[in-house]
This record gives sequence, C-alpha cells and structure tokens, in this order.
Amino acid sequence: MMGVLVMAYGSAQDPDDLLRYYTHIRHGRAPSPEQLENLRMRYEAIGGFSPLTAITQKQAAGLQEALNVMAGESFQVFLGLKHSPPFIDEAILDMARAGIERFVALVLAPHYSTMSVGEYFDEIRESLARHNLSLPWRGISSWYQNCRFIDLVAHRVLKAREKFSPDEQADLVTIFTAHSLPQTIYQKGDPYPTELRQSGELVAEACGITRYRYAWQSAGRTKEPWMGPDIVDTVRQLASEGYYHVLICPIGFVSDHLEVLYDLDIECQQVAQDLGVHMERTASFNDDPKFLEMLAHLVMETSQLE
Repeated sequence: MMGVLVMAYGSAQDPDDLLRYYTHIRHGRAPSPEQLENLRMRYEAIGGFSPLTAITQKQAAGLQEALNVMAGESFQVFLGLKHSPPFIDEAILDMARAGIERFVALVLAPHYSTMSVGEYFDEIRESLARHNLSLPWRGISSWYQNCRFIDLVAHRVLKAREKFSPDEQADLVTIFTAHSLPQTIYQKGDPYPTELRQSGELVAEACGITRYRYAWQSAGRTKEPWMGPDIVDTVRQLASEGYYHVLICPIGFVSDHLEVLYDLDIECQQVAQDLGVHMERTASFNDDPKFLEMLAHLVMETSQLE
C-alpha cells in the first residue's frame, strides 16, 4: 500500500484555541494580549473561526476518493498539519502503524520555498529520525507550472471577470498574490518569487490577458522586512494610476482561510471601496472535485517515478 501524506498549515479550532495556535506558530512564544485581541477581532469578522482545517480534511478525503477511482485502493491518504492536530508527526506514526511501505508527500501549496514547503519536508525527516523509521518517500516540491493547475486557475479568473461589465473589463487589472515571506529569501536564492511570476504569466497567457501585476499579502508583523509590494499598497497605486477595476487572484492559496477571508475580502476590500475601486476575487479551490482530481494525478505521477 502506497501512503499519501497530505500536509497543510492548520488553524485554530475555535476562539479558545487561538492562544495555543499562535503560541505554536511563534515557536513557544505567546502573543501579547494586544496581539491576541487583534487576532480575535479578525476571526470574529469572518464568523469566529477559520474554516481551513475543515476544508483541508475535506480535501484529504476527496483526494482519497479520487485516487480510489483512478487507481483502485492502492493508495491510503493521511493528513498531517503543521500547527494544529492532527500534526505531521502523528500522521507519520499512523502510516507506520498502518503498514505503509513508502509514501508521497504533498503540501497544499503550489509554489516552493525553503520557508514553506521546505519546512514541511524537514518535519518529515525529523519525525522519521525521531521514531527510527526508514519509510522511503518522495516529496512533490511544487506544482505551479502543472497544466491542470494553470487551467483551473485560468477558469476561475475568466469566471470572476464576468462580475465586471464589458466596459469595466476594458481596463481591468488582475493582481496575482501569494503569502509574503521575509526578504532574506532573496539573498538565499529561494525560487518562491520566480515561481509566483511564472505561474501568473502562464495563467495570463491561458486567459488572453495582458494587464496584470503581482503583489504579496499577509506579511508577518515582525521587525524584519517582508517581501513587497503589499496587496493593499498595490490597489492604492493602481487607483493613483487611474485603474478602478481590480481582480485579485490569490494564486498562492488553495483554500479559504483568514488570509483570504479577512486580509482580502474585508481589509483590502475596504481600502478599495474607500478609493472607489471595484474589486473582486477569484474563488478558492477548497474541495472542488476537479482540483482534487488534479492532485490525484500529481500523486500518481510522482509515485511512479524511480
């Protein structure tokens, strides 16, 4: 039996879980009362909690179903989260107990960075070493250029463009966004910024659009500089240039969560409205069967590599 370890960030389960969750993210350093209150405010604005963990669970279950259809019952999917249960370490132990002989590791993020996907892979290595396990595995580093992924994103861009009138579409600017990271990745030669641009170019080409830009979002609130330009600053810049119709495509995310539902749909949308900008966003994949079928193809192709 081939195992499939699906990994994602995780989220707070409810408002009472916020302190634990963000302390875990901060490597054991609890957020200040002011930071915690700000987090509570943001979560309350999107309904009190993030749907991310529930969506990720549906994605893992849907991937299992897609693999069953495409390959019989030769794959078993396990879910491991970085900052909330079930943790990656627990999932690896579950695979060992289930008799899995080898596995494919899939992070639910299309672009590779040493600070994102690379850290998930590091956790796998550390967990295997900690438990003295010798399970062979192969990681899917990125899939930002995958033709099925590009087609799915392009479909969402074209669908979202329908929210604008023909006249509005004439000067519509599409902004491709992904989660910002500390600027130190530039000095490390990290491929993350390049991969974002390449995926955006492929989607733009598939859609036949020529007016598009890139922006980063949801930067951490730390002293070190983070990658820019920020999405809010980009919307302001576009308005100053006379562009008042904007479509945001968060191509770096595959699910609805705080960074999409608050940072874009509430915070950025409010800035856009104040500027008189008509802003829309492409829909997230979440548990769309076509997206999960794409992931199943990725898993199967990777499992067959020697």
